[in-house]
Amino acid sequence: MTDPTPSPLTHRPVLAAEVIEALAPAPGKVFIDGTLGGAGHTGLLLDAGATVYGIDQDPYALERARAAARPGLTVLEGNYRDMRALLAAAGVSAVDGVLLDIGVSSFQLDDTRRGFSYHTDAPLDMRMSQSGESAADVVNTYPEEEIAAIIYEYGEERHSRRIARGIVYARERTPIETTVQLADIIKRSYPGFSKGIHPARRSFQALRIHVNDELGALRDGLAGAEALLGPAGRLAVISFHSLEDRIVKRFMQGSEILSPLTKRPVVATEAEQAENPRARSAKLRAAERRGLAGAAL
Repeated sequence: MTDPTPSPLTHRPVLAAEVIEALAPAPGKVFIDGTLGGAGHTGLLLDAGATVYGIDQDPYALERARAAARPGLTVLEGNYRDMRALLAAAGVSAVDGVLLDIGVSSFQLDDTRRGFSYHTDAPLDMRMSQSGESAADVVNTYPEEEIAAIIYEYGEERHSRRIARGIVYARERTPIETTVQLADIIKRSYPGFSKGIHPARRSFQALRIHVNDELGALRDGLAGAEALLGPAGRLAVISFHSLEDRIVKRFMQGSEILSPLTKRPVVATEAEQAENPRARSAKLRAAERRGLAGAAL
């Protein structure tokens, strides 16, 4: 498999060669990148001569993509869960492929203003769209039982009740306003922590998923992609944790019009994982709309 050269539009995307093999872009084909982000995958699709409609709700991602202004790229502001309405407004009723790279982008993680990371001190925000309820609103106003449920369901954290109890105890003394403040509360609430993976990782993931309704958006986005794919159109989805991958797997296997192209999720090579640690948890699944048979990846 040939490794595509990263587009000058942006950063190097995860599973670049694997995505290109799954989607098979070519001149004249039309694609949706439902999670535009840094536009790394979009750049590769454009390099292959395809037309791309890139969707993102993050104002910073939109600004970067519009500044690049590459021929063949149309940038649409919104959540990919609404792709059918967004594409209809652009006069498009069917496409040759849809790509979804789920979760938080490297740009968002590295931007200390956004509050996604527990490694650097920042306002406790986590909103991809920069609107609506923030993570600070959740930890400072939700009942203890609801905080515990969010951390357990979306973070798969077995110490969720203990962490929620610690959050409520701390907020009664002073509002929780920063990422480091919350991370320290979680660390103090975590039994037996010494070294290794930071105990705040799962709780931060859970809050981010809740604030952005990521799993609801994924379900809606998969349904929208299925409806927009033309005959032999392909859907490729990159997920980064088991909750997402389970939804994608069940959707592709249960669809009446999609045939899975991946028997099991495609993962990054050892070389890519060594170069880009974020790729270690990436899983790619692909499917094709029935009409013309495609070879399994």
